[in-house]
Amino acid sequence: MDDLLERLRAALPAEAVITDPDVMVSYGRDMASFCAAGAPAVVVLPRTVEQVQAVMRTATALRVPVVPQGARTGLSGAANASDGCIVLSLVKMDRILEINPVDRIAVVEPGVINAVLSRAAHEHGLDYPPDPSSWESCTIGGNIGTASGGLCCVKYGVTAEYVLGLDVVLADGRLLTTGRRTAKGVAGYDLTRLFVGSEGSLGIVVKAVLGLRPRPPAQLVLAAEFDSAAAACDAVCAIMERGHTPSLLELMDGTTVRAVNAMANMGLPDTTEALLLAAFDTADPAADLAAVGELCRAAGASEVVPADDAAESELLLQARRLALPALETVRTATMIDDVCVPRSRLGAMIEGTAAIADKHGLTIGVCAHAGDGNTHPVVCFDHQDADESRRALESFDEIMALGLELGGTITGEHGVGTLKKEWLARELGPVGLELQRGIKRTFDPLNLLNPGKLF
Repeated sequence: MDDLLERLRAALPAEAVITDPDVMVSYGRDMASFCAAGAPAVVVLPRTVEQVQAVMRTATALRVPVVPQGARTGLSGAANASDGCIVLSLVKMDRILEINPVDRIAVVEPGVINAVLSRAAHEHGLDYPPDPSSWESCTIGGNIGTASGGLCCVKYGVTAEYVLGLDVVLADGRLLTTGRRTAKGVAGYDLTRLFVGSEGSLGIVVKAVLGLRPRPPAQLVLAAEFDSAAAACDAVCAIMERGHTPSLLELMDGTTVRAVNAMANMGLPDTTEALLLAAFDTADPAADLAAVGELCRAAGASEVVPADDAAESELLLQARRLALPALETVRTATMIDDVCVPRSRLGAMIEGTAAIADKHGLTIGVCAHAGDGNTHPVVCFDHQDADESRRALESFDEIMALGLELGGTITGEHGVGTLKKEWLARELGPVGLELQRGIKRTFDPLNLLNPGKLF
């Protein structure tokens, strides 16, 4: 321990090396439930690439594991510390190095906050679309590590589609540059994509080249109420089948709607079993909303309310933004699942989740990025009740099993971490798992980078 601290203090400024246990505890875990966390030996907050390299060289020399962290807003335990590790927090590397309107790229350090980048891009008439719900606090490095998504994925895609190139410090301290700044390029293996979603297990991202798009017009939103989740899912299928491209297509089940009503008095009828929100940022969004409104009515919507302007749109979206805070008031704790299924199986996923809730006697609300089939079942439970906690964990597992049974995946945007590592093995199968472990060994032969995550 003394040798580790001596080397780190020689390489980093004094304020960048934290050993106070009361301070270090705040770096212990992300926001996931049921994920163990250990006590780090030290927390470091480098500001330069060279300092990150020095940390990794020290870790390799002394065989000390390293857990990279961003803002710790993740929901899978991927950023949780392990006993005796170096927590490598990248939040101080927070500079936007370049925004190029001609090449439509941004070059940023990993600690840049998602919302800060978005607003900076807007000043140039550009947009960085990936928008996780934690966009006001989560970092670009964390977004890259978990391949995060957001509300606009149905039209604009996820983080991976905007990462053009990376600078990565490897486990032994070498600096690797991957990818490109150009609009296209196919030279060699796509190592950039390999790092996206790797949860800090292959290297430490210290710089990213990100693609930007022209800023779209302000979107208009429509809300449609349904007497059943099945009818709302039929509407989703009809919208996508007819070739519409909404900028947002979100669904809340009856449990979630009632929780939001109870917390915020949204005025939705008690008979509402599903609320569908659709948005368009096209040249004529009112016409698109009218067409989608007719599809919702044909699917059985009891009420269709299109917004006339941005202010009304914001009011309609407020219900979706309140979904998780409202469900968090139901019991003392929540587990947020992240199962993505084909859009055509979304109805079966929501129906099956309701059956799992009934089986275990739990409240499970579902909000979903319906346009891409990404569901977020939120299991509400009393964390001080051992039996209820057990049932919550069992229901969480059964929801993932249901997702795989329906042809889906255990995670659409939150990542694996420790929470879903056993389920990752089931989804990949033995051959896939063997190859992925082999990739890990190639980049990190000593297994120092975020050990115990993913596999």
